[in-house]
Order: sequence, then structure tokens, then C-alpha cells
Amino acid sequence: MIRKATIQDIKQIHALLSEYGNRGELLSRPLSELYDHVRDFFVYEEPEGGIIGCGALQFCWEDLAEVRSLAVHPDHTGKGIGKMLAQSALDEAVAFGIKDIFTLTYRPGFFEKMGFGVIDRSELPLKIWSDCITCVKFPDCDEIAMRRHLV
Repeated sequence: MIRKATIQDIKQIHALLSEYGNRGELLSRPLSELYDHVRDFFVYEEPEGGIIGCGALQFCWEDLAEVRSLAVHPDHTGKGIGKMLAQSALDEAVAFGIKDIFTLTYRPGFFEKMGFGVIDRSELPLKIWSDCITCVKFPDCDEIAMRRHLV
């Protein structure tokens, strides 16, 4: 049920991220940016074909990547879908030899259960802040930075 996203999934991913973005619980992404990053995404697809969850792994540096845009449709939370999507991103990071993975989140408890620890945002390289310039919350970011070392 978890697979890599395709171009045909982008509009459903966009709708899912926009729902949480409108609530202020996730930073939504423009449709054009999602098309640019389709290869970063995993989706959780129902047998009937609807996308009810998504998550992305974005490489930042030779040994650093980010788990981002992790969302599960509100009608399907608490079923382990988010954990499976996050684990898919972690597994891919390991396959690529990534040593550290981080996330910026409003749900630190979820990521703590997956072995992430809270860090100060200043510990992350400046390169990762390029997306922040266009964020509606810039420069008053209230997301929590978390990092996990991968073996």
C-alpha cells in the first residue's frame, strides 16, 4: 500500500497537504513545487486507489536528509500509516548512505517515538533554510527541529 509517488498522485498529495496547511499544522507546498519533487514522495494508497497519506525524503547534503510533508488524511490517523510512511523515508535514507536525518515539525511526540530528538534549529546547516524565505511564518518559525542519527 506504500509506494513511490507518480505524477498522477500530485493533485491528491497537494489536496492533503493543503488541508493541513490551512489548519496551520503543516507547511503546504505549491502545486508546481510538488511536481518538481515528485520523486521525493511516498504515498499510502487505499485499495480503491485514493491517496490517504504522503511523506517525502529530501536530500540536503551528502550525509543529511529531511523527512518532510508527512500527512495522513484526518479520517485515517491513528492506524500507523504515518509511521509506515516515515519508516519508508528512513529506509530510503539508509539505502542512500545518509548518516543524519532531520525534520521540522509541529508533532514532536510522533517523531520522538521514531528515535528523533529535539535540537536547536541553529544546529542545521544554512542550506536547509532556503524554503523558509517563502514561508508565511518567516522569520517567526514555530516548528520544532528534530534530528536522528542513522546507523
